Amino acid sequence: MSAVVFAYHNVGVRCLSVLLAHGINIKLVVTHSDASNENIWFNSVADLAAQHDIPVVAPENPHDGKTMKLLHDVAPDFLFSFYYRLLLKSSILKIPKKGCYNMHGSLLPLYRGRVPVNWAVLHGETQTGATLHAMVPKADAGAIVDQMAVPILQNDTSKDVFDKVLVASELVLHRSVPLLLAGTAKHTAMDLSQGSYFSGRSAEDGRINWGQSALQIHNLVRAVTHPYPGAFAETVKGRLVLWRTMICDELKEMPEGPALFMSNRKMYLRAGDGGVLRVLEVEVDGETVTAIEDTIPL
Repeated sequence: MSAVVFAYHNVGVRCLSVLLAHGINIKLVVTHSDASNENIWFNSVADLAAQHDIPVVAPENPHDGKTMKLLHDVAPDFLFSFYYRLLLKSSILKIPKKGCYNMHGSLLPLYRGRVPVNWAVLHGETQTGATLHAMVPKADAGAIVDQMAVPILQNDTSKDVFDKVLVASELVLHRSVPLLLAGTAKHTAMDLSQGSYFSGRSAEDGRINWGQSALQIHNLVRAVTHPYPGAFAETVKGRLVLWRTMICDELKEMPEGPALFMSNRKMYLRAGDGGVLRVLEVEVDGETVTAIEDTIPL
């Protein structure tokens, strides 16, 4: 069996590795060129493909004439999409003889769309997962082949959860490939009314609203912390960036309003609802700080 793979990021690397391990003939890899303004903290699909002498292209538009000709020429049995960032139209999806499949980082139909792990952490979910599903022109809407749940713990960051989803993606694909090749994989129609769709996020979406609860601020911090741009706000001391926090019990003595303060040589944040966060990693005006002399009102 042969396949064309549209892939990027660590999910692309690990899932392409699974296909290679199952002996699938990968005729072409379509990926993205790394953006100069992006923090490239993940592995390269193009490098993995080169190690296996697989042709690689990185078109800005996968539907351009040159790429479409390549896809028709290789005439794959399957098309797989692993963390590829562009929506593929029906003109591409109708090329493979045996189907097109995408690996998505959520328990579909929940969190369809962009950056599903970050959104799940932001909303305080206690689990998410990986879903292999058939591709249709509508994003993340095709029949489900298989999925696996992973837990989200109270202090897990998006990177922590992404690493779990990465393993789940590999396991789901590994156990699904033999069924896809044999033509016996079960396909369960997705009920989109039971799910949700989310768009991408920008650095500005990390701006903190001090009127929110301590839990909401904690969820934002862990959703956008390293390797993402961070949760931030402007203060009288300069820009504050929260990188790591923990929910803790209220203290006997606290500022009356939202503030960053010290107590017993530890740093805390009082939120708008009176809830308290222990601050474990923070920057103020571009400098990492472990203590402050004066309370900083927020």
